[in-house]
Amino acid sequence: MPPFLPYGRQSVDEADIAAVAAVLRGDWLTQGPAVAGFERALAGRVGAAEAVACANGTAALRLAYTALGIGPGDAVVVPSNTFLATASAARHAGAEVAFADVDPDSGLMGVAEAEAAIARARHAGWRVRALAPVHYAGQTAPMAGLGALARAEGLAVVEDASHAIGSVDLAADLAADGETPVGACRHGTLTVFSFHPVKTIAAGEGGAVTGNDPALMARVRRLCNHGMMRDPGPGEGFADPEAALDGAGAPNPWYYEMAEPGFNHRLSDIHAALVLSQLGRLDRFVERRRALIGRYAARLAPLAPLVRPPAVVPWCRPAWHLCAARIDFAAAGRTRAAVMTALRGLGIGTQVHYIPVHRQPYWRRRYGDLDLPGALAHYAHTLSLPLFPAMADDDVDRVADALERVLA
Repeated sequence: MPPFLPYGRQSVDEADIAAVAAVLRGDWLTQGPAVAGFERALAGRVGAAEAVACANGTAALRLAYTALGIGPGDAVVVPSNTFLATASAARHAGAEVAFADVDPDSGLMGVAEAEAAIARARHAGWRVRALAPVHYAGQTAPMAGLGALARAEGLAVVEDASHAIGSVDLAADLAADGETPVGACRHGTLTVFSFHPVKTIAAGEGGAVTGNDPALMARVRRLCNHGMMRDPGPGEGFADPEAALDGAGAPNPWYYEMAEPGFNHRLSDIHAALVLSQLGRLDRFVERRRALIGRYAARLAPLAPLVRPPAVVPWCRPAWHLCAARIDFAAAGRTRAAVMTALRGLGIGTQVHYIPVHRQPYWRRRYGDLDLPGALAHYAHTLSLPLFPAMADDDVDRVADALERVLA
């Protein structure tokens, strides 16, 4: 039997290994130059003024929500088709989550779905503070429209781009805007990334926040490291200048202040070295993912209407983190579990992205059974097929042939 094909896999080469080894042989395993180097490179790559690296995507979300001052009595609009962390991080900040429905084909939250969630939240007496659109599978939510909605409503926007490093917003609904890399925060306030091994570039575990507001990013950076401040940011100063400054007015080298409690969400230099090395191959990874999606589209076409490739939206050029195929299991006379088991028996791994978060026991106890039919419809037919840069064209053919065999 051919080698097992997982639904996702990291791509590590000798340059990555050498970069990590160089850190291990050096003086800084954490809080060193590799982290700062990665932050500069990431900000430059996505077109943001600044990036703050952190331990993982969940930490990035928590930093973003906290830096925006979101807390008890507030609400964040979150699409139900996402990983648990987009909602859980808001709850950890003390906020309520106003779950939004999604398009059943693309899995993305649009303007109408966000507006409906805002209305429900306000009816519940919550103070809506932010939208958290998720760029599911690498396709962007319609950010021009969501950004306009946020500005009209006085809301912050935290883009969950955990799937979307390398994706480009084409702003088809505002054609004059041209192209914008995800992470530039053109239509949002902050963007968060994840560098988990199955993502397009990997740190092992890692994340980042990007943004353009100097004061806000200074707060993100402080919160990432216990709330400590050694060098005041824009418009800031030490609370105790007599203790903080030497006779010439420069900060004493040992001195720091904590204006608010923060977290230890730092990224180590070991992880930063790996993801910085991977960032140099981002274009190559994205190009290959796009080519594989194109081949899937061609190979799955004969299986329609039982099997359809991912729905493509017109307003972005996606980096394709996932190949979330759409399968009519009922029409095929097979349960999803049976299809996944049969494919595994043929050496092909699959996954489901995602169980709608509003259906999780914690949220059902808190909010009851919400009516979000688009999220349920998307969940009912989605199955993530293998997608990673090291796949050959023949691997896509193998998956398509196996699907045809299993569904026959």
